[in-house]
Amino acid sequence: MSFAVPFHRARWAAFTLVALIAACGGDDDEVAPPASQIASLKLVGSTSIATGTMFDGVEFGGISGLDRAADGTFWAISDDRGGERGTPRFYNLAIDHDAAGAVTVQVRSQRYMLREDGTAFPANARTVDPESIRLAPNGNLYWSSEGNWSATAGSLFQPFVREMKVDGTHVREFAMPAMYRYVDNTTTGARSNKLFEALAVAPDGTVYAANEDALVQDGPLTTMQAGSVVRVTAFDPATGQPKGQYAYQVPAIPVDAPPGAAFGPDNGLSEMIAVGNRQFIAVERAFAVGIGNTIRLVLTEIQEGTTNVLNTASLTGATYTPMTRRLLLEMPITWQGVKLDNIEGIAWGRTLANGNRTLVLVADNNFTAQTQSTQFIVLEVVMQ
Repeated sequence: MSFAVPFHRARWAAFTLVALIAACGGDDDEVAPPASQIASLKLVGSTSIATGTMFDGVEFGGISGLDRAADGTFWAISDDRGGERGTPRFYNLAIDHDAAGAVTVQVRSQRYMLREDGTAFPANARTVDPESIRLAPNGNLYWSSEGNWSATAGSLFQPFVREMKVDGTHVREFAMPAMYRYVDNTTTGARSNKLFEALAVAPDGTVYAANEDALVQDGPLTTMQAGSVVRVTAFDPATGQPKGQYAYQVPAIPVDAPPGAAFGPDNGLSEMIAVGNRQFIAVERAFAVGIGNTIRLVLTEIQEGTTNVLNTASLTGATYTPMTRRLLLEMPITWQGVKLDNIEGIAWGRTLANGNRTLVLVADNNFTAQTQSTQFIVLEVVMQ
């Protein structure tokens, strides 16, 4: 079973309904452009899948990670933890756009991530929190989970990065530095729901994972007055062991929530995609209740002088050189006629006729029908 969705093209505030066109063709020889030559990012078009849309009897949504397969289709992962809409799962999508910028999305298949014993994660309990998915060089898939914090031991599940086959079969789990583990959510260790949103695979195969906002021992969460610092960990793909770790500075929250909001605003690192072996485009996603989302795309690099903080117990008061930052694009709440949603995924798209590569962004709709949808935005990478 597959379904194609009607879509709209957003350019200069114009939205036009058009028909589905063919899925992406295979072009696995495409490579990311050199980071030093990226000048800017430009809107190609956007579309959305309405919250409440069903596929194979399960509500489609919660898409928090996206990556492009060798055949030109895309892998997408839902952050449904179980005990919400169904069994934790991932999808294969076809995403394309025409010369006029009209974007199409087709959901092709739904699959389950499997545990070590070959069974699916339970549909009626929170045991995992899927957030990112990346294609491995061998054709398998890497995926990350924020786990599930609970003060009750039987309901606490630690975060992880794992490798699976494209049918969901478990292959292995990476060795996770102890600093990322849930301890008490107060004095040290991971903070609930603030872990592995970001996952990237460099051309040399190195796997990078990063927490969304500061670990407890690394200082406060982002505020309107100050940013925070997160850790980007490099894993050896052969051994699964961490081989380096680097600090990434998340800026202060750009927009405040109005008085009386249900909860305060936030800002965090929601995803990364490799541009080179040590260069990435980072997605910073900020949100304020009643206001909306602000998205920043930042070119960031681990340079020769960037400090390896793998053995630094706490970044609070520590002396270190963080990863570099160069803002590529700031997308305010409504940008180029597009009302931004909760962008959590980024993937390379196909190459345009002019030779420029594209990027595809996707929003996690939080399964909220009233105010959100699964939004896809295609950007052109303009070269110098």
